[in-house]
Amino acid sequence: MTSPTTPSPAPRSHRPRHARRALAAGTAIATAITLAAVAAPTATAHDGGGTAAGQARVWLTTVDGSQRLTEQAPLPFTSTATDATTITVEPTQTYQTMDGFGGALTDSSAAVLYRLSPTARDAAMRSLFSPTDGIGVSFLRQPIGSSDFTAASAHYTYDDVPAGQTDFSLRHFSVAHDEAQILPLLRRAKKLNPSVTIVATPWSPPAWMKTGGSLVGGRLVDDPRYYDAYARYLVKYVQAYAAAGVPIDYLTVQNEPQNRTPSGYPGTDMGVAQEAKVVEALGPLLKKASPRTKILGYDHNWSTHPNDVASAPADEAGDDDYPYDLLDSPAGKWLAGTAYHCYYGDPSAQSALHDAHPDKGIWFTECSGSHGASDTYPQYFKDTLKWHARTITLGTTRNWAKSVLDWNLVLDDQNGPYLGGCDTCTGFLDVTADGTVQRNAEYYTIGHLSKFVKPGAVRIGSTSFGTTGWNGQVMDVAFRNPDGSTVVVAHNENDDPRTVAIAVGSQHVEYTLPGGSLATFTWPGSVTASAFAGLSGLVPVSLAHATATASSAAGDAGLAIDADGSTRWSSGAAQAPGQYVQVDLGKATVFRRVAVDAGGNLGDYARGWTVSTSLDGTHWRDAASGVGTGQLTNVDLRLTLARYVRVTQTASSGSWWSVADVRLYR
Repeated sequence: MTSPTTPSPAPRSHRPRHARRALAAGTAIATAITLAAVAAPTATAHDGGGTAAGQARVWLTTVDGSQRLTEQAPLPFTSTATDATTITVEPTQTYQTMDGFGGALTDSSAAVLYRLSPTARDAAMRSLFSPTDGIGVSFLRQPIGSSDFTAASAHYTYDDVPAGQTDFSLRHFSVAHDEAQILPLLRRAKKLNPSVTIVATPWSPPAWMKTGGSLVGGRLVDDPRYYDAYARYLVKYVQAYAAAGVPIDYLTVQNEPQNRTPSGYPGTDMGVAQEAKVVEALGPLLKKASPRTKILGYDHNWSTHPNDVASAPADEAGDDDYPYDLLDSPAGKWLAGTAYHCYYGDPSAQSALHDAHPDKGIWFTECSGSHGASDTYPQYFKDTLKWHARTITLGTTRNWAKSVLDWNLVLDDQNGPYLGGCDTCTGFLDVTADGTVQRNAEYYTIGHLSKFVKPGAVRIGSTSFGTTGWNGQVMDVAFRNPDGSTVVVAHNENDDPRTVAIAVGSQHVEYTLPGGSLATFTWPGSVTASAFAGLSGLVPVSLAHATATASSAAGDAGLAIDADGSTRWSSGAAQAPGQYVQVDLGKATVFRRVAVDAGGNLGDYARGWTVSTSLDGTHWRDAASGVGTGQLTNVDLRLTLARYVRVTQTASSGSWWSVADVRLYR
């Protein structure tokens, strides 16, 4: 890892040539599953009866720890009108397929687990990996050799020889070290959860392959013999683990390649050119020896840390272009995608890279919780829960991550053992000297995903109003599991309670999230089918090429159509008749619902409204009108063909009129 302190999100900026790549979090265009559109009867804002379509289950974790993934009373679905901020789930908008969620069973984690009695050790493993008795961890990142979290007295790789010697034949290669504790635990993890996926990462090549002859710092020797030897070393690791019953699904070739000055733990300065050479040597060998194992590039921060920029040598770029340059290089053909860490920048970097390379995947592979020397457990539980909830649990997944991994699964109550590196990091579980096992916030921020979102699940659309930078609103993400069930994970960024509705089709549930809390909501596919009965799917219409204007220049009208509920256009003045927002779709488009969403700006909904449409922007037809009753107004029309849509305010109020999103459906 790069930073020993609790990470804080920071604004991300590309060099000018990458400006076109930047995307605000969550604004990437999803692929729509086309469903047949049929005419709907003329209607105004939906305020139908209260027939329930089923129930949602909900699990809650609060910042004071009084609720920890605790199931609450089930919530009935209803079609009764709500005035709450509404999370609208869009099942036909699909994004990435999820591989899984978890952390790392490091050398230190294994050592601490083996301090426990066999019964207590297995209970801890069940609490981590069992989908029924625990949180169902489904993805692991395993160090290839030692990292800073090493319980041994010295760092190691799988082919260490005396200083001054080499081993190009790799005849000294052995994973015997891992057979003592790490591999037995990994086999147990896979027995508890057969869906576990593993990505493996080296912190350093063997010292004899490096300039300086040390695991700490230095570079891989720039010679074809060393690239070949390192590639064969990684392949032998994959083969050895497979033979031990632990197949490797993904492989990265260097942890944090721009972290050139690791503090007493293994690390390697591996610039783009060198990583590309390693990948080009590795790709053909790995394809033949282990076709299931895919290579991921980069494996470092969302944005280049200032310390890494300052330490960049003349032959390396010290900026954010590393993952782009690697994918653009000839090595790109061997890469399944890119791995990211959390210690500098923000998750929107993932969407920016996805926009530039939509054919490549994004995996989030490391983020450690941490705390200050004087922080008490209740304080860092609260702080970690909130930061990780919005940044990692939700921020990474809303920005195309196929995996979400924190760092150590288990540490002792002194944040170790460690050998160099971070001395304030926290794991999912802490084990005290007397064998007591304490669950930290990371157990829950990952657990709210891993226990409910199954490997193979697809992220689906959902309106979200919070930000990774904190804006006091409710942030969320939604998934559809392989069995058709829906999972919504929501976090209240505010310290005060916030009531939200979660809507799917014609139905919704309502729930009050305690301040700072994290909650998971689930319901079966039958509920979704019932909620869309008679609606023919309500497929969202893309507004990617639309433009917007408004009656007031107080705000940017484009923010009303950016598919980002955390931004808004506002009238900048009290509501008055004649205020409007107008959308130019760019071409004649068929639609049958207009949604006007005031988002989290409570009370800023239009008190009265008219929706008008036009084909030419000159001749207008009033399609529907009504009285606003809450944050979200869904206006159902007959099947309409129009290029322009205008929503006009028809009433007065002391509140401003805010529009977080205008959405159209066909």
